[in-house]
Amino acid sequence: MKHTLEWQITTVTAIKPETPRVKSITLKLPDWQRHLAGQHYDMRLTAEDGYQVQRSYSIASEPERIGEIDLTIEKIDDGEVSPYVHDVLVVGDLVEVRGPIGGYFVWEANAKPKSLLQRLAGGSAPAAASPVMLIAGGSGVVPLMSMIRHRAAAHANTPTRLLFSSRTPEDAIYFDELERLRAKMDGLEVFHTFTRSQPPGWRGYARRIDDEMLSEVSKPLGKSVQVFICGPTPLVESAANSLVRISIPATQIKTERFGPSGQ
Repeated sequence: MKHTLEWQITTVTAIKPETPRVKSITLKLPDWQRHLAGQHYDMRLTAEDGYQVQRSYSIASEPERIGEIDLTIEKIDDGEVSPYVHDVLVVGDLVEVRGPIGGYFVWEANAKPKSLLQRLAGGSAPAAASPVMLIAGGSGVVPLMSMIRHRAAAHANTPTRLLFSSRTPEDAIYFDELERLRAKMDGLEVFHTFTRSQPPGWRGYARRIDDEMLSEVSKPLGKSVQVFICGPTPLVESAANSLVRISIPATQIKTERFGPSGQ
């Protein structure tokens, strides 16, 4: 078995459009290792002249899938990797990656309650018994979707709420799948806020995430809630500060920042 920081050549087995600017790619890994929901892989491209560029992309798939992973990638017009993924990559192509990487922004559905020493050390996944609140802006939903898919695959009933900010309904990644998972009525609830345009008859949120919204969504989960926030830096910092203002301890809030993304 290779170390997670060694590069390996993977094969693209599927490409799925998620929104007009977001695609999911499925990679078959010759040296697959089970990841934790919330981890990422590095992807590296090498030009004919030897020039190399790499970017990190969160894993979207659940750890229970064996032998392959999904990476969901938003197209950044002036980027060096995402335009290649969107405009050039086809099924059957080879892609160089390494991972899984990361141990802080992770969640395990069946994690055992941590001992006092583990709590003091920090850095590991919180106990699954704690209710979970997930807050996403744009493509920041990707690692959170891995957590949601993991929750479903593990048949966990941990009370979980997702608050997902997108510009428009068309920009909401995984919208249909989230609706299907929500409809199972197993403790997962999904709240969308559309900041630029809303569908006809929309009665949900239609503004950027603020203190009032966070208070309304988080309150039923109680003060022991574990929070994961991922998205553009302004959204992440604003949401984290808001949660502290409504008396959720900063020690229960984990954040991860993405590059440009819809919110």
